[in-house]
Amino acid sequence: MAERSFAKEVQKLKLSEGEVFHGEGILAVTKALLQSGVSYVAGYQGAPISHLMDVLTDANDILEDLGVHFEHSASEATAAATLAASVNYPLRGAVTFKSTVGTNVASDPLANLASGGVTGGALIIVGEDYGEGSSIMQERSHAFAMKSQMWLLDPRPNLPSIVSAVEQGFALSEASNTPVMLELRIRACHVHGRFIAKNNIRPQFTLKDAIEKPSRDVSRIVLPPSSYLHEQEKIHKRWPAAVRFIQQNSLNEFFSENAQDFGIILQGGMYNNTIRSLELLGLSDAFGDSKVPLYVLNVTYPLVDEEIKRFASGKRAVLVIEEGQPDFIEQNLNSILRKAGLDSKIHGKDVLPMAGEYTGAVVMQGVSKFIQQYAPHLITARPAAAPQAPKAHPRPPSFCTGCPERPIFTALKLAEKELGSHHVSCDIGCHLFSILPPFNIGATTMGYGLGWAGAAAFNTKETEKRTISFMGDGGFWHNGLTSGVGNAVFNQTDSVLVVVDNSYTAATGGQDIPSSKAFNPIRRTRLSIADAVRGVGVKWVRTMTRTYDVAAMRDVFREALTTKEKGPKVIVAESECALNRQRRVKPQMQKLAKEGKRVVREKFGVDSDTCTGDHSCIRLSGCPSLSIAPNPDPLRKDPVATVLDSCIGCGLCGEVAHAAVLCPSFYRADIITNPSGWERFKARVQGAIIAFLQDGL
Repeated sequence: MAERSFAKEVQKLKLSEGEVFHGEGILAVTKALLQSGVSYVAGYQGAPISHLMDVLTDANDILEDLGVHFEHSASEATAAATLAASVNYPLRGAVTFKSTVGTNVASDPLANLASGGVTGGALIIVGEDYGEGSSIMQERSHAFAMKSQMWLLDPRPNLPSIVSAVEQGFALSEASNTPVMLELRIRACHVHGRFIAKNNIRPQFTLKDAIEKPSRDVSRIVLPPSSYLHEQEKIHKRWPAAVRFIQQNSLNEFFSENAQDFGIILQGGMYNNTIRSLELLGLSDAFGDSKVPLYVLNVTYPLVDEEIKRFASGKRAVLVIEEGQPDFIEQNLNSILRKAGLDSKIHGKDVLPMAGEYTGAVVMQGVSKFIQQYAPHLITARPAAAPQAPKAHPRPPSFCTGCPERPIFTALKLAEKELGSHHVSCDIGCHLFSILPPFNIGATTMGYGLGWAGAAAFNTKETEKRTISFMGDGGFWHNGLTSGVGNAVFNQTDSVLVVVDNSYTAATGGQDIPSSKAFNPIRRTRLSIADAVRGVGVKWVRTMTRTYDVAAMRDVFREALTTKEKGPKVIVAESECALNRQRRVKPQMQKLAKEGKRVVREKFGVDSDTCTGDHSCIRLSGCPSLSIAPNPDPLRKDPVATVLDSCIGCGLCGEVAHAAVLCPSFYRADIITNPSGWERFKARVQGAIIAFLQDGL
């Protein structure tokens, strides 16, 4: 169950020639795929393109009606390998995943694809997860494009440009027999706008045709001597073909080219921030009528020498707005201009930061410095300084209210209180929040599904102490079953793995995976993680079906860490993601309440008279709904614990208090909507008795 449904929005994908499409960037990408005659689409979810996978899933019936096959791939490598269908056949295919981590995973099939080349258009739509909102290491897709010589599109972040990039991306791929990467930053994925739709195109050559009339070209397979010829073909045939296509179809754009004797060369994705910066400086309007020459690189690789020389000719200086590092484009521009004998001065990372996201404020500062140096008289507006924001105490990100993963780490802290600390290898997923307060558990994370592999070096017989590794259910099916579990069995590892099974790839938006408990009409679900690990040879397996039972979780940790039985040990910790459960249960409860039916919601609270104010419950839980409040006792100064209204009644706070032998101050209350007559009568009697006793005291 994904965090957002696009069931209504996908109906816009049926719009015909001349109709106006209004909507979000990812929806526009899907429409562009259908307008381009795509034959198949595959991908793996991950911000900022998770919702693109959700759109494709919700639009599956529309895709099938057009003869388009859609697969929710097991990994980014699986998705990239799907593009093999375009090697020998005139089939247009597209895959999508998060970059750069997804591109890392997909690098082997992408390199093979780029080496042998393609017949049908092959488009790789990567969500560029770079900047302040990113959850991964700060790297760029540009390096991958250069490494394997795949062309990289970075369109202006508006719907007509994005749609054009998809359509032209397929054409560029076919014209140069090269896969094309389309880079979309988070703002491009979610930008809203409109464009004039075209008719959807059913593929002329279908997957059925390819299956029934198989074709092969051994020269496209990466095997010597063909692999040596591939490199020569890239340089002498494919690259020139790509440059010709880019020029002939004006994929890059010139604006106000001769307005000044200086100008700006920018990545297409930086266009909106650049125009906004120029507008604040009085050098453009909001619609892009710039007083400063702009050369917009909607194709950032390869660069077109002739266009760059044309733009720089007669200009004293050029500013390069290139987000991220290294400064690939800036170095390339310097090389092109110096070889051409042009002496235009190149500015870039000298007035803009070498690293970090180029926000509107950052770009404006760089543009202002550049223009102050070459034409200060042009700056007619001075943007007001931003007001100083009030200082707020830093609060580390943490698990959601009611998250079933929180009690796992509470239980581990309790187990380590008895057994001492252990080396803990972490993985990618919500459970990685364990490295932060209040748990402070975890030493490393090496990649999605690589939690157990990250502890492989510690498989030594020199100590009886065991390491602990974590892995999510998404990472398990993505990579962990082979790289982690299979490796541990093969190398006779005597350590512990905890597979955190919350029934979804929760961190990317709650998409289904093979072990999801929910029925999925187009995917096979309800597979057992415990059976899978037993299938590759793990003997010691324990399944915990309620992670909120902290005492039981603590006991299974103790058993796994102290048992005399040697060999790999796997704990499967099952409980449904609280966010997805709320998305599923809340509408059901609201529907029942509107129908006048009895609905009970649990909520927990703290008896302020009993609470001692030592806050051990908070330190062992970290729940966002567990906070502090002023002590009602005038003789006591320490604030007491309190439960906020955001509580969803998971019961962890009470479980922690019980398992850790803390104070008995927690209570549970049932909030009843549409109570029965008997319940109303009981409530009145109870209220009267309580009031009488309070008055008597």
